[in-house]
Amino acid sequence: MDNGNVLLALLLTLFAGLSTGIGSAIAFVAKRTNTKLLSLSLGFSAGVMIYISFVEIFPDARHAFIGKYGEFNGTLFTLISFFGGMMLIALIDKFIPSAENPHEMRSVEAMNNEKKAMNFRKLYRLGITTSLAVAIHNFPEGIATFMSAMKDPSLGIAIAIAVAIHNIPEGIAVSVPVYYATGNRKKAFLLSFLSGLAEPVGALMAYLLLMPFLTSGNVDLVFGAVMAAVAGIMVFISMDELLPSAEEYGEHHLAIYGLTGGMAVMALSLLLIG
Repeated sequence: MDNGNVLLALLLTLFAGLSTGIGSAIAFVAKRTNTKLLSLSLGFSAGVMIYISFVEIFPDARHAFIGKYGEFNGTLFTLISFFGGMMLIALIDKFIPSAENPHEMRSVEAMNNEKKAMNFRKLYRLGITTSLAVAIHNFPEGIATFMSAMKDPSLGIAIAIAVAIHNIPEGIAVSVPVYYATGNRKKAFLLSFLSGLAEPVGALMAYLLLMPFLTSGNVDLVFGAVMAAVAGIMVFISMDELLPSAEEYGEHHLAIYGLTGGMAVMALSLLLIG
């Protein structure tokens, strides 16, 4: 295994996770949310994830399985892994209440209004529970970013950027209630920043657990199973979080323009790289 790829994968995952800090900084500076830009960005992120999942990752995973088990069984195992990834992230969402779910997007203005409607203790509790929810959600996203970068660094970079974009609103959701409850910007920023560390932690866990298999003769099959699951995770995130949030923040067409733009950029990037 290329140690350079491992280091790059960890750094990309760290970058994606700690982008929650960007959201926290924006929340302290911005008076209003730039909904149009956010809508385009979230749509773009979804386009990148969906295109990569179906055009690059899923076919590669299927090819790895077919080489070992044949056409029918290989395709079946790929589908099982794909929908297994979807089930994993769906279960995580299922057990996190919507009030604390960081993927129930809110604007800076809405968070400001919560300050008026809630007492400081409730606001602080909201910030803490949201930070825990972000950490839980970020764990499988960290695995997805890490494994993608291990398989192909260029894919890893694209996925890390897409994940970073969608982590920015999560940073807002964590930091604003903590700041209003405590009046401490440093504490709010730190909590938001630390919640993003779940992604590199997920990457490290994936590396430690899969390392024995990745150094064995079954490396292609392990990558096939994990990458098919990663494709499922990213497609679910795109459909369940990114696209609905993009439409909620802006106009329907802006979300679709962003989605199309993300797919087009990835298509061109893969063409030039290939």
